[in-house]
Amino acid sequence: MSTENALLTILVEKINNDTLVLPTLPEVAVKVREAADNPEINLIEMSDVIAHDPALSARMIKVANSAFLGRTVKVSTLNQAVTRIGLRQIKNIATAMAMEQLFVSKNKIVKEYLSKSWQKTVDVASSAITLLNLHLKDNKHSSLNIDTITLASLVYNIGILPILTEAERHQDVFANPQFLAQAIQKLGGRIGGQIMRAWDFTDDFVEVAELWASPGYKPEKPCYVDFIRIAAISEGLLNVTDQEAALQTYVDKGVLADISVLESDVYKDLLNDAKTMFA
Repeated sequence: MSTENALLTILVEKINNDTLVLPTLPEVAVKVREAADNPEINLIEMSDVIAHDPALSARMIKVANSAFLGRTVKVSTLNQAVTRIGLRQIKNIATAMAMEQLFVSKNKIVKEYLSKSWQKTVDVASSAITLLNLHLKDNKHSSLNIDTITLASLVYNIGILPILTEAERHQDVFANPQFLAQAIQKLGGRIGGQIMRAWDFTDDFVEVAELWASPGYKPEKPCYVDFIRIAAISEGLLNVTDQEAALQTYVDKGVLADISVLESDVYKDLLNDAKTMFA
């Protein structure tokens, strides 16, 4: 049996037996989410929770000052940042900012692969956030929101982490990037859904992880998966025979106003603003 087939066999067996080791949500993200679910929490108490992680504190200030939030007056303290972002959004925004902590490895080859994967994730997230922002301008009564897509678009491909962890034991497979891409495409969604459930995330996040790359995906109304799929298509991460035709389905569905939106100055300007959150 080839190394590639051996890895696939091991992964499928562990998935079926529920023995695959899943990544854990960063501790600070767990604490923020628990605090946010407390109806008695206030902004100062939330700031105290986030302050225990200096890196996350710095990221939250950066998000509060990002061009995407469109504020010209800069904040300099965590309390000001949390106040600007708001308690409703802080749960998902803080979790999203902690996600980068998972894309690390002591193994040089895996570290490089994870670094590239994280950059692709940021590119997709920036695009998906921008696309939803444009959609909401024309669909003000939509139940979709920016803070949810921000987190959803950073965990959409979370299923690659256990695959790469297992691949560390079979390092020959890293010499075959095409195989790894196939393994991720074949199993990533299933594993990603397991991770979202293990983290007690809502169905929106489970659907994103499971369906973003599904060939048979055909939901009835606009949802978060749509915006991540459009972003993935435009970034060349989804195998489609005709990109224009694939994007046209989202125009027909009312998710995109027109395919040309992706080439517009408005989209590009908003995209650059969104990227400032992750810079």
